[in-house]
Amino acid sequence: MKKLFLALVLLAGTLCTRAQKFYTKNGNISFNSKTNIENIAASSNQVTAIIVPATGDIQFSVLVNTFHFEKALMEEHFNETYMESSKYPKASFKGKIDDISKVNFTKDGAYAVTVTGDMTMHNVTKKTTTPGTVTIKAGKISATAQFIVKLADYKIDVPKVVRNNISETVTIKVACSFDQKM
Repeated sequence: MKKLFLALVLLAGTLCTRAQKFYTKNGNISFNSKTNIENIAASSNQVTAIIVPATGDIQFSVLVNTFHFEKALMEEHFNETYMESSKYPKASFKGKIDDISKVNFTKDGAYAVTVTGDMTMHNVTKKTTTPGTVTIKAGKISATAQFIVKLADYKIDVPKVVRNNISETVTIKVACSFDQKM
């Protein structure tokens, strides 16, 4: 009887943990466009993200105008010319960790996963799949992923005069520590 009771308590605890949502309001997204002429990089620490361990649902969003650059002029051109942040203020991803069963949310470790979902930028939504990592450390969840994005896929136009300065593809890195429960 004691064994049955203990098993039920452990199962209930696991189910309660798995049904929860975890979120952050200060995740990080950075991107890099590298060419032989110029390296353009920016990041934002104002990323809102949610993960649901039971289902593998994961999403994040960022206000485009929160990206900061080394040079103020790059930031201005990014917001006004390329991303048109007053017209398209937010970028987001909504998807699933395909292989969520690989992640043991009760055991410390770094778990390689695949993430599939819809990336929306510049008012264009595209299905994308990318590798990522979910890390559990002392009961805390963090996740990272890297996306390679073709600017043309999201209708982000690069003027001919600077076309050699900006790569046709951009590397986007996402890193979030989910520090709050919902």
